[in-house]
Amino acid sequence: MSKPTVVLLHGVGLDHTMWEPVAALLADRFTVITPDLPGHGTRPPVREDVTLADLADGVVDEIPDGSHLVGFSLGALVAQYVALHRPELVATLTSVGSVCRRTAGERASVLDRLRVAEADFTASTAASLARWYAGSDVDPGWVARTEATLLANDVGSFLSCYRVFATADAEIGPDLDSITVRALAVTGENDPGSTPEMTHRLAAALPDCRAVVVPRARHMLPVERPRALVDTLTTFLGECAHV
Repeated sequence: MSKPTVVLLHGVGLDHTMWEPVAALLADRFTVITPDLPGHGTRPPVREDVTLADLADGVVDEIPDGSHLVGFSLGALVAQYVALHRPELVATLTSVGSVCRRTAGERASVLDRLRVAEADFTASTAASLARWYAGSDVDPGWVARTEATLLANDVGSFLSCYRVFATADAEIGPDLDSITVRALAVTGENDPGSTPEMTHRLAAALPDCRAVVVPRARHMLPVERPRALVDTLTTFLGECAHV
């Protein structure tokens, strides 16, 4: 009997390697697929006017029908788009550290971060690392790996993808109630950007979604608290399997 498939989509400026702690914990029970989004990892840079639809179209060929789709941050927006437009691919939808229907203040904050990245990419990287990891117990080696991944980006491609991250929640937000698969929204208690409030907002917007907030965790939940994330995910998937 074949194992169910879980597809993990990473965040902006990162690549599939961010999922290594989670994938290792899932491997015994699931077939795990960790594609790179367009413009990330070993894939070529994207054009300046890339859209959320382009990012989704660039990854759907790696998502088998009936997959359990898990997206982190930008990857969560991509996963939501896939669930909306290619529902046959998605058995369940899990959004980790996802933004949702940003308020005017939340939109201004992320656009400020985009302007910093446009002006000084290295300073923006340092700010991201502080926002994601400051005060956490993540091994410094992992922080260094994240930094190296971020700095390896083609800057123009990163900025184009970051613009999608900064704006696409407004694009997909009005259609979230059309996503009918069972869904899970998870974030860290201390995530300053993809806040617990946003996770509850997403759970309320999707027709069949549960919100889970992991205590004392920041944004990089798959690296900082992989066991807690996997326990939450597998509990959810187990319940879905018995419906």
